Amino acid sequence: MTPEEILKKRWGYDSFKPLQKEAIEAALSGRDCLVVLPTGGGKSLCYQLPAAAGGLVLVVSPLIALMDDQVAAAREAGLVADSLHSNLRAAPRREAYSRLNSGVTEILYVSPERLLVGDLYEAIGPRLVLAAVDEAHCVSHWGHEFRPEYRRLTEALDNFPHAARMALTATATPVVQDDIRAQLGLRSPEMLIGHPDRPNLVYRAFPRRDQFKQVLEVVRAHPGEGGIVYAQTRKDVARLAEKLKGEGVSAAPYHAGLNAEDRRRAQDDFVNERLDVIVATIAFGMGIDRSNVRYVVHANTPRSVEHYQQESGRAGRDGLSADCTLLFSASDLAAHRWLAKKDVTLSPERERALEKQLRDIGRYAVSPVCRHSLLSEHFSAPYPVGERAQEGCGACDVCLGETRGLPDDEALLTAKKVLSAAWRAEGRYGTGYVVNLLLGRPSDRMTGNGHDQLKVFGLLKEAGEPAVRSWIDQLIVQDFLEVTEENEYPLLRITAEGRALCQGNGTVRLGLPAPPRAGKKKSKALKKAEKAGVVFLESDKELFEKLRALRRALADKAGIPPYVICQDAALLEMAALKPQTPEALLGIKGMGEKRVEKYGRLLLEAISGPQ
Repeated sequence: MTPEEILKKRWGYDSFKPLQKEAIEAALSGRDCLVVLPTGGGKSLCYQLPAAAGGLVLVVSPLIALMDDQVAAAREAGLVADSLHSNLRAAPRREAYSRLNSGVTEILYVSPERLLVGDLYEAIGPRLVLAAVDEAHCVSHWGHEFRPEYRRLTEALDNFPHAARMALTATATPVVQDDIRAQLGLRSPEMLIGHPDRPNLVYRAFPRRDQFKQVLEVVRAHPGEGGIVYAQTRKDVARLAEKLKGEGVSAAPYHAGLNAEDRRRAQDDFVNERLDVIVATIAFGMGIDRSNVRYVVHANTPRSVEHYQQESGRAGRDGLSADCTLLFSASDLAAHRWLAKKDVTLSPERERALEKQLRDIGRYAVSPVCRHSLLSEHFSAPYPVGERAQEGCGACDVCLGETRGLPDDEALLTAKKVLSAAWRAEGRYGTGYVVNLLLGRPSDRMTGNGHDQLKVFGLLKEAGEPAVRSWIDQLIVQDFLEVTEENEYPLLRITAEGRALCQGNGTVRLGLPAPPRAGKKKSKALKKAEKAGVVFLESDKELFEKLRALRRALADKAGIPPYVICQDAALLEMAALKPQTPEALLGIKGMGEKRVEKYGRLLLEAISGPQ
């Protein structure tokens, strides 16, 4: 069978996504490749389809949750799939070893640590046709999730010299791509680098003013839909989850401080759609494949653009529209710096990488520039793409008019006013004091210092506190201001670059803060369906919800996540087209022969039954 025939038979799709076919053909012909595709780009198919074509495929993956979900999905496509990891119980472990030793296993998932033990090499042996390393950015010092054990993988892969090697990741700058190629010993690899843009995601970045109120606004715009709220600390996670529950939201916390059973329950409930919102630290999410997450909120600034791309990318994996909102404060960057250095001494290489990551995410969050273009350019990809060239992305706060950049002359004048206040305060006070100085708020301390007599006192009174605080953050990110510590007190000081700007040397960008107006973007999902020839009417919504309920019941009975059975996009198409036969059901994208065989009768009964 050709790759296209296998794709249709096993997975129910008529065509490949960009670069999938090239990666599969490289694997089938024994060539190494590096695959960089955005979340939702279909990386797992690149190594699952070669397993369906014959031979054994080994997948090195860093997270147990990721392995278990992908084993379930591979089995739904009819593959003999197993994983070997520390959480596997005795009986499933024995069965997995039995299948591997008898030569029937088609795809095996292992952690890097498990593979490096060395006892699996003989059992894997000459049957291995492809060794795939998922989340390959973990191998790089310059990546955002460096894992030392990934650097030892080459010694394991060298035991299988005849097997092709495939490294896969969603996030890799050119520097990280080069490091992956070197560290994994890829041999003259094909470089299959997809465009990082996710056009179905609506990006927003706003100054953080009232964290919970802003989070709640986004959550309430998506009633009954799946969402992830990321916070920086365990304390923030617990507080936000409790307050959301107090507002009647189906929510639970997830962080490393909870016991294993509470974490497992929260994750299972979210993945299996029994829970709408998970509030989490970054301990949650890597490898969580729930396809219909409709929004991601960063209640605190993430640690890097790479982290943001990966975490926000957990929204809209089904290709339908989803909202990604980032709430920014410069204090978050200082907290990340402190946490990174708290218990370890960073090498100069890692410290330089950390500082660059913090600088880049800060600039992304405050620049009044199209968010899609900023993310694309970070990964050295051209933007705009295709039809967006003339009209902006239409899918971020800047292009939607929710954040407005100040004209150049107004931005420069405003920046000089803020910098002048910091200069006059002589670097002896914190941000709050400088804000009050610019707003003209008298206090005993300010009067005692004589600062109420300065020309800068009340200079930005009409702008309001949210705007002034946001502008200070923006100037910190652009290196015109800095926060230093003296006797454990953070002090706001003007930098050499800031003094130069006041003297007319340099350029500055400032934006006006605006409240988030994240709303449902169902119209985008419907436009996407209409382009594919599907017309989804309001009257079809009830059937769609009926099919979702059936899918959830089937998933609960089988002990697998609902999206493993089929994705929301397939249910939308069923609700619109209302297929009446198994043959018609095979025409729905994502419904391969195995799925129709297992679930077709029940789905058809639901479609033809009383609405």
